[in-house]
Amino acid sequence: MAPLGPFGPAPRVAIGVSGGPHSLALMFLASEWARARGGEAHALIVDHGLRPGSDAEAAWAACLLRAQGMPAEILTLSLPPGAAVQERARAGRMAAMLGRCDALGLPWLLLGQHRSDQAETVLFRALRGSGDAGLAGMSPVRAEAAALLLRPLLGVAPARLEALLTARGIVPLRDPSNTHPRFARARLRAALADADGLGPGIVALAEAGAAFGRRRARAAKSLTERLAEAVRLRPEGYAWLDAKALGTDRVARLALASLLRLLSGEEHAPAEDAVAAFLERGGGTLHGVQWSGDRLYREPAACAPAIPAVPGAVWDGRWQVVEASAGLTIGAFGAASSALERRERGGMSARILAGLPALWRGETLQAVPPLGIGGTGEVVFAPRGGPLS
Repeated sequence: MAPLGPFGPAPRVAIGVSGGPHSLALMFLASEWARARGGEAHALIVDHGLRPGSDAEAAWAACLLRAQGMPAEILTLSLPPGAAVQERARAGRMAAMLGRCDALGLPWLLLGQHRSDQAETVLFRALRGSGDAGLAGMSPVRAEAAALLLRPLLGVAPARLEALLTARGIVPLRDPSNTHPRFARARLRAALADADGLGPGIVALAEAGAAFGRRRARAAKSLTERLAEAVRLRPEGYAWLDAKALGTDRVARLALASLLRLLSGEEHAPAEDAVAAFLERGGGTLHGVQWSGDRLYREPAACAPAIPAVPGAVWDGRWQVVEASAGLTIGAFGAASSALERRERGGMSARILAGLPALWRGETLQAVPPLGIGGTGEVVFAPRGGPLS
């Protein structure tokens, strides 16, 4: 844990626990680590509801940990049927755990991915043609609005984690989807044929990911410095851009891609070749973001439809509802912004205003929280893609 810190005295951490061997081993290790420092590890067990008996599995994991004196709670997902179920379940689990971290004031969320998971990620991305950043695999530290995501086991072979549970007499759960050939990850796992994670193939892939990770860290430093020079992000969810300070080199392209990801609310940035063309044009629209003069902002036409404004809801991948009166929806300010007095605009153009979040009751405007208009709710800029970097 030391390389992922500092943590300070009495650290309180959340652990994502599935009931499988690796997350259970992480829970035991993290609990011992936290208790030795006067802190506590809190298990978050997500019942995905994707197969019969998932609720019983979640209850089993919670009972096991509570019997060991470890706090644990179950979070229940309600995923609708449809395609890309694993991807949606993964996103749903993460959102549920981060939301609970925020509610409980837990600043760190630990996840149990290990060396073999990292090797599979590197191989999977290589087969998809990922660039250097993708080949770095999973980052051991990733900032989210609610908590820091930490993966302390990326260098640990799964065999060592299994051995820890065996020594304690614990028989973990096994997710059948981990070996189902329907899923690409399972097929890769079968091809690698190294369940213990000790073979030369897994080791080589994990080491390659670590090397690309070091390269990614160096690139991230350059990117951060360039963003600090060229970009001023506004709390209203748009940015001032100094094109001269940004430049036109690869760091500039990566910086612009990062900014587009943030302002669009998308989880991923646009392709680098598209960003390069956008940078050369010096304006226009890409990834749902408009670049006009020295400002970049959400393209009003790309904004998501209105949704119920319940606390915790995220509209357009960018704005999270903190507080709102019952029965309101959150959607784009839109055409209603044209009636706003110039003195209330704060230097924002009509198109920037149109993409701001507003609270509505039916078709009646109630508030525009980023402008301090109305008093019926609070929203914060919390883009899905995370921090600007």
